[in-house]
Amino acid sequence: MVLNEVFPKDTIVVNLSSTEKDELFEELVETIHNACPKFNKEEALSCLNEREFKMTTGIMHSVAIPHALISSMQGSVGAIGISQEGIDYDSLDKAPVHVVFMIIGNEKDTEHHIQLLRQLALILQTPDFVKKILSLKSSSEIYNFICSTEESLVQ
Repeated sequence: MVLNEVFPKDTIVVNLSSTEKDELFEELVETIHNACPKFNKEEALSCLNEREFKMTTGIMHSVAIPHALISSMQGSVGAIGISQEGIDYDSLDKAPVHVVFMIIGNEKDTEHHIQLLRQLALILQTPDFVKKILSLKSSSEIYNFICSTEESLVQ
C-alpha cells in the first residue's frame, strides 16, 4: 500500500472552510505543514499555483488532485480535503470540487510522485468511491476506507 503513507489521518480535513481554489491551497498546505513542518510553504504554494496555471487539476466530477514537486520537501506528504458545499475550482467539467487530494513531493523523486498519482487514479476508478468518501464523517473513517480500498485493488 502506498496512499496510507502519503495521506496520514492528521492531514485529512473533513470540513474544509475554503470556498475558492486559492483559499483551498493555503488551507491544505497549512495542514500538510502542521504534519511536516520542515518544508517551505511559499515554495509549495508557488509550485501548486504554477502547475494549476498550466492546466487545472480538477480532473473529474467532484475531484481535484493538485500536486507539486519542491526542493524543500523530504519524501511525499499529502492532504485530503472534503467540502460538502463544493469549491469553485475551474475544473475541466466546470462543476464544483468536493474531494481534494493534494500531494507535495521532493523535486528529485518524480518516479515516486508518478506512482502516487497512478495509484490515486486507480483508486478513483472504484465504483462509488467519491460518493462513499463524502458520506464519511471523520478522518479516521476516510483513512480506513482509503486503506481498505487500496488493499482490495492489490489483491
